[in-house]
Amino acid sequence: MTAPGLAIVGYGKMGRLIEQLAPEYGFEVRAKFTSRDNPRAEGLTRDSLRGAQVALEFSTPHAAPENIRRLASLGISTVAGSTGWLAHLPAVRFAVEESGSALVWGANFSVGVNLFFEIVAHTAALFARQPAYESWGWEIHHAAKKDAPSGTLQKLAEEILRAGYTRPISLSSNRAGAHPGTHEIGFDSAADTITLRHTARSREGFARGALQAAQWILGKKGLYEFREILGELPVAQPFLAVHSQSSRRQTS
Repeated sequence: MTAPGLAIVGYGKMGRLIEQLAPEYGFEVRAKFTSRDNPRAEGLTRDSLRGAQVALEFSTPHAAPENIRRLASLGISTVAGSTGWLAHLPAVRFAVEESGSALVWGANFSVGVNLFFEIVAHTAALFARQPAYESWGWEIHHAAKKDAPSGTLQKLAEEILRAGYTRPISLSSNRAGAHPGTHEIGFDSAADTITLRHTARSREGFARGALQAAQWILGKKGLYEFREILGELPVAQPFLAVHSQSSRRQTS
């Protein structure tokens, strides 16, 4: 059986990691695009994407909307990991629905972060009924990250408000070094402070979540937020881990 073809649109650090992990999830990388060989999405053609059923889009906030629209017009299902472009979501939605293709998008493709969204929302609902508590959000990311605050921090603030917390939320961001990402939400009163924090150890969690979404989207149509499909994702059983466990059983 031929492995489904994968295109990587945005071949930076995340793109290279996705290429490395793709075989564990049953994909064969058929095409890779950098910003230099794909200006204004012009590099995305039927010929350059030949053999690809799914694209993982990890470019920039400026490039992502046109990349996604072009991929949709070519019938390529897309997992969009770029952030900072959601003001263009209505136009992207129209393009995807008109073409009959599929899109999974998310502020963050880490499974842990998406569970963190749930935790923060539940906590905010509790503090919404406690007027003595004010809220803040803080993050740090590597120096090369383009958007500040990040899509993840903005999504966390949205979850707090959606949960019924109506008081102001103070947000702040730092960009320095090579930090893969920490997000902190706090509730503070004169009596005490409650802090919730998610810290990524590396980019691997984001890459694996995106590849799971790519497995899920095969054969689908429509638009889906990553968080909506979290419970439907294939159980991650990378080949190397399964092979290692099998070898240990055989030698024991």
